[in-house]
Amino acid sequence: MTFTVGFDLDMTLIDPRPGMVRLFRTLAAETGLPLDGEAFVTRLGPPLHEEFARYGLAPETVDGLVRRYRELYPAIVVPCTTALPGAQDAVRSVAERGGRVVVVTAKYGPTARAHVEALGMPVAAVAGDLWSAAKAVALAQEHAEVFVGDHLGDIAGARAADALAVAVATGPISREDLEAAGADVVLDDLRQFPAWLDTYLHATVH
Repeated sequence: MTFTVGFDLDMTLIDPRPGMVRLFRTLAAETGLPLDGEAFVTRLGPPLHEEFARYGLAPETVDGLVRRYRELYPAIVVPCTTALPGAQDAVRSVAERGGRVVVVTAKYGPTARAHVEALGMPVAAVAGDLWSAAKAVALAQEHAEVFVGDHLGDIAGARAADALAVAVATGPISREDLEAAGADVVLDDLRQFPAWLDTYLHATVH
């Protein structure tokens, strides 16, 4: 049986928050801007431009911050990022059952690939710079029938791709809000995913 499962990255598969806080402190020191990394990591999901735009900065200043953030990111954030509980087993469980995994994320594509490679996750493809319903483009291209994410935007992406929306309550959105937004399935974390996948595949086959 061939099938494809898509996963979001930040706060679905990985926890990059400690490095992101450090990176914001570095940017604040370089620029003199009051950048708040602690606040930033409580609302991960939307594109980085939206975060810097919160400070009321000129568009060219926002663009410059995004460029510098991406320059610094590999050395500061990637080395101290960890996989979330159950993430490695969740990804492996797809391959062990004959499927393939794709990562679809709003994160900058090269950065997303660096995370996946650093953690040795067996992923067939990585698509970056896609947020909310725009994630459907990559999900449809990869023929993903399930999309797993932690954010309301991930549910919107799954819906737009006509994929099953599986939510994990490991990010900034509560289980109750994920359920209210129309997730087909809500898991506490990815440790529950392999058992859920077995149930899903059994129902699909039978």
